Amino acid sequence: MVIGILGEKADNRVAITPEHIQQLSGLKAEKILVESGAGNNAGYPDSLYQEKGAVVTDRASVLRDADMLLCIQPIGRQELDSLKGKVLVGGFNPLVNTDFVKDALGAGVSAFSLDVIPRTTRAQAMDILSSMATVSGYKAVLVAASHLPRFFPMFMTAAGTITPAKVLVLGAGVAGLQAIATAKRLGAVVEASDVRQAAREEVLSLGAKFVDVEGATEDKSAGGYAVEQTEEFKQRQQQAVQEHAMKSDVVICTAQIPGRKAPILLLKDTVAHMKPGSVIIDLAASTGGNCEVTEDGKTIQVNGVTVVGDSGLAATMPYDASKMFGKNIINFLKIMIDKDGAIQLNWEDDLITGTCIAHAGEIRNERVKNIMQVSA
Repeated sequence: MVIGILGEKADNRVAITPEHIQQLSGLKAEKILVESGAGNNAGYPDSLYQEKGAVVTDRASVLRDADMLLCIQPIGRQELDSLKGKVLVGGFNPLVNTDFVKDALGAGVSAFSLDVIPRTTRAQAMDILSSMATVSGYKAVLVAASHLPRFFPMFMTAAGTITPAKVLVLGAGVAGLQAIATAKRLGAVVEASDVRQAAREEVLSLGAKFVDVEGATEDKSAGGYAVEQTEEFKQRQQQAVQEHAMKSDVVICTAQIPGRKAPILLLKDTVAHMKPGSVIIDLAASTGGNCEVTEDGKTIQVNGVTVVGDSGLAATMPYDASKMFGKNIINFLKIMIDKDGAIQLNWEDDLITGTCIAHAGEIRNERVKNIMQVSA
C-alpha cells in the first residue's frame, strides 16, 4: 500500500510530520509520498521527510500513485473525481460541509473524517477535535492578552498595586478548559459557564468559579457534547452571561453544538455595556459565533471592545498542532490497516463506522446520514 500526504492550500498545518513517517513505515506501508512543500509553513521542510525515508514529489503524483491519502482540509471536486476507489482520511467537517460529502459519494471515494469520531475512551487518541481545541483554547488566551490594554496577573509595585484581569470563559469543553488553565497560569481571575453540569467539577478543579444557570437540558446520547436548549433557558443564560461579562476584561467564547448554529450567548446590548478596552475572542465564529456582533475571520471594534472572530487558531500554531493531528491519524490507521499492511475496513468497529462519511456510495456515520437526509 502507498500512503500519500497532501499539502494544504489554505492551512499552515500538515497532516503528518517527519516524526510520523517511521510510524507509517511500521504499518507496512510500501511507500510514503509527500507533496513537495507540504510541511514548509509548519516548520517541516522537505529535507526532514526525506531523511525519514519519505519520497517528496508533486501533488499530481501523490494523488495518482497513493492508495490512501492523508490531509486536514477537504479537497476539491475535480481532484476527488480522480480518486475513485481510494481512501481519504482527514477532518472534513461533514456535519456542516455537506457538499463535500456529496462530492465524495459521487467520486466513489472512501472518506473518513476524524472530527466526527465517537467520543469514547477508546477514541480519545484519535480525536482531532479535542487535539485542535487544546491548541485553540491556549492560543485564545494569548491573543486576548495581546489585545488587552492591561496585565493579566496582579502586580504589587512601588508604583502601586495592579489588580488581576477578570476572564469569563463560555463553554467548558476541551477548548474552554484549556483557556481556563492558561488564563489561570497567567494570573487572571477566571469564571466559566457551561450547560453541562458534568463540566462543573472540571472548572472548579482548575481554580475557576462556575457560573450556574439552572434548568439546562442534557442528553446522555449526545456523547458528552452540548445539546440545543429551550428558549426559556437561553434567556436565563443570556441574562447570567450579561451580568458577568460586564464585569470581565476578557470573554472567551467556545460553546458549540455539532451540526448546529452556535448559540448566541453575548448579545449586542451586552457588548455595549462591557468596559472599554475589553476583549472578546469568539472561537465559534465559523458556526455563527457566540457573540451577536462577531464577524468570522475579522477583528473589529464595537464601542471600544475588541471582538476577534477566529475559529482557526489551531492553524496559527502549526508546528505542534500538526504533531498532534498527525498522532491522531496514526492511531486511527492502526485500526484500519492490518498486520500485512493492507486496508481492512471492519464495519463492526464503531470507530471505523463512526468516521465513515462515504464508502461505496453510502454514508456510515448516522449523524451525517441524518443531516444529509434532512438537507436533501
